Amino acid sequence: MNFRDVLTVTLTLFAVIDILGSIPIIIGLRSKMGHIQSEKATLVSGLIMILFLFVGERLLNLIGIDIASFALAGAFVIFLLALEMILNIELFKSDEGDTSGSIVPIAFPIIAGSGTLTTLISLRSTYTINDIIVGVLVNLAFVYIVLKSTGKIERLLGKGGINVLRRIFGIVLLAIAIKLTKMHLSF
Repeated sequence: MNFRDVLTVTLTLFAVIDILGSIPIIIGLRSKMGHIQSEKATLVSGLIMILFLFVGERLLNLIGIDIASFALAGAFVIFLLALEMILNIELFKSDEGDTSGSIVPIAFPIIAGSGTLTTLISLRSTYTINDIIVGVLVNLAFVYIVLKSTGKIERLLGKGGINVLRRIFGIVLLAIAIKLTKMHLSF
């Protein structure tokens, strides 16, 4: 295991996962659902990432989906989340007391989204599996801390601060969705 490689993988995944940029989405989902199961969301997203690292590309090929189509589908979900944030509308609905939001959309596609999963496949060509797994685990620890801290962050920023952040990060997410779409569509 090479420390420099682990650091590179960790920082690459940190940028792609962008858990800090997802705080307004997570707070919004928490306010709709009442509670987010931080442990469950972290474990499921970690499981998705590790499984995809080993079998993702083969699984997609088996069902006839290329990486670009998978990334485009993830971009569409990100686009819908962005619209929800910008327009203050509700597209992802959950029943009272339903904690499935800890899985969809938090574990997938926010944490272990198409960008993260395609990045994992790309990292395999340069880094060892052990370095990538350590990078994933470091990011999962940070994700868990952020998920556990959303209540404190919300109190610190207040309702007005959260609304401003939601709109700003909604526009950023919309731009990311459009960029992903442009990258994978050839007009």
